[in-house]
Amino acid sequence: MRCPFCKEDDDKVIDSRSTEGGQCIRRRRRCLSCDRRFTTYERIEDAIKLAVIKRDGSRVPYDRKKMLEGIRQAAYKRPITAERLEQVVDEVEEHLVTAYEKEVSSQTIGERIATVLRRVDKVAYVRFASVYRQFEDVGDFIEEAQDVIERSADDVPGQGSLFEGPSES
Repeated sequence: MRCPFCKEDDDKVIDSRSTEGGQCIRRRRRCLSCDRRFTTYERIEDAIKLAVIKRDGSRVPYDRKKMLEGIRQAAYKRPITAERLEQVVDEVEEHLVTAYEKEVSSQTIGERIATVLRRVDKVAYVRFASVYRQFEDVGDFIEEAQDVIERSADDVPGQGSLFEGPSES
């Protein structure tokens, strides 16, 4: 494995454990050249052989990295750890693999991401929805934010409300 810091191909595995219910192996490595540590993940490649049907009808291979990048952009400057973002992608990916064999629409993927993000962080959800659903104007954005506010019964513990300042103690 090539070190992401010094680019040398000389490392030692210092910890290895199963994650994601046995679907992945997480390996902690130490570069023997620069002595820095990094983590790698090993997944079964054949697990996801999906084609994504885009809005224009074209088909592209499923790409986990694209989904993660979209979620990262929505969660920019939000108190969500990188590990939690990976868990969101894992949850969506697990649904796709179990529910679809060969093809899935980008709309289906987007809806699933939105569903999971809504539970994780409301602001990230509204950001994602604004891009994914291609809001035409500010009114669409406000309607979606109002919907999130009105559905506060299923709030995530510890998550602040939309459009409210920090609580005063």
